[in-house]
Amino acid sequence: MATPSTMLPLGTPLPALRLKDAVTGRTLDAAAEARGKKGLLVAFICNHCPYVKHVQSELVRVAHAALDQGFAVLAVNSNDEVTYPQDGPAAMRELAKQEGWRFPFLFDERQEVAKSFRAACTPDLYLFDATGKLAYRGQFDDSRPNSGKPVTGASLRAALEAVAAGRAPDENQLASIGCNIKWKPGNEPPYFG
Repeated sequence: MATPSTMLPLGTPLPALRLKDAVTGRTLDAAAEARGKKGLLVAFICNHCPYVKHVQSELVRVAHAALDQGFAVLAVNSNDEVTYPQDGPAAMRELAKQEGWRFPFLFDERQEVAKSFRAACTPDLYLFDATGKLAYRGQFDDSRPNSGKPVTGASLRAALEAVAAGRAPDENQLASIGCNIKWKPGNEPPYFG
């Protein structure tokens, strides 16, 4: 079932995010990663979701371009690895290495980071400006699996361009649509469903 993002209010300060990178094993802190950068892109994704797979190649290209422009980029997987072992750290590491990702892929085992961002789906995208305030949240672009529309990353690209130029992105932002985050039994947040 397609789940929309919750559209966390613009201007929200960067929530606490301190997680282990599935590739390197290092624990990273989002605030430290963002320090001195033009902004921070946080992408809630996972390995198995057809919505993520649909945009994945272009999302990686956009993320790498953002890194080259002086942004920090973090991908986060909050899915329950017991129910969805294909989304566990070993599979995350394999995917990131196979595709040559230059950004960390963090595992949110306790699902607390997803809750602090009010993340609801994959992909769920959040762009914070250089001051740590939420400037964009929403869709990658208007393409969906089987929609016939090309995957361009237009919505996120426009937001990144605005933040890089020191401007606020257009406030008319559309929710992302994707697979719901796979919550551990009994761990569903009140905003979900």
